[in-house]
Amino acid sequence: MHGRALDVAGGAGRHAVWLARRGLDVTIVDVAEVGLDTAARRAAEAGVEIRCIRADLDHEDPPAGSWDVILVHHFLCRALWPELAAALTDNGILMLCQPTLTNLERHPSPGARFLVQPGEFESFARDSGLTVIHLREGWTAAGRHEAELVARRPAQNFAPVREPFVPPSE
Repeated sequence: MHGRALDVAGGAGRHAVWLARRGLDVTIVDVAEVGLDTAARRAAEAGVEIRCIRADLDHEDPPAGSWDVILVHHFLCRALWPELAAALTDNGILMLCQPTLTNLERHPSPGARFLVQPGEFESFARDSGLTVIHLREGWTAAGRHEAELVARRPAQNFAPVREPFVPPSE
């Protein structure tokens, strides 16, 4: 595997290290310096490199660039989603995972403002022109009700569809 990956709000780097071990050039962005320090230490222990950027994505832009993979796990900032979809390369992959409102049936937290609506990821993908590869909503083995989305940005450099040639009738 090769390319550039962005781990959004990646915390202590579990996913960033996993992606780097698979050959991706990984950037992790998070608000917490202690999490980024842990991520850098984990990467060094795993023998991989990751780039750590401290930023509050509720108020700051994500790192600039085109990304082959973008992962957002348990961080909800809906205003960021269109920007992330636009930052994907042709055929780039966006992965989102977030607890849903249904989670409140069993757990009082996180609160509703940190949860996605049923069907919200599917609507976002459709409205953003992304192709859904994987979509799931349900209870996990850990007992959380989560939505998962894996979507691909279609290639933009395709040839236009032409009308088929029809020979003139005599």
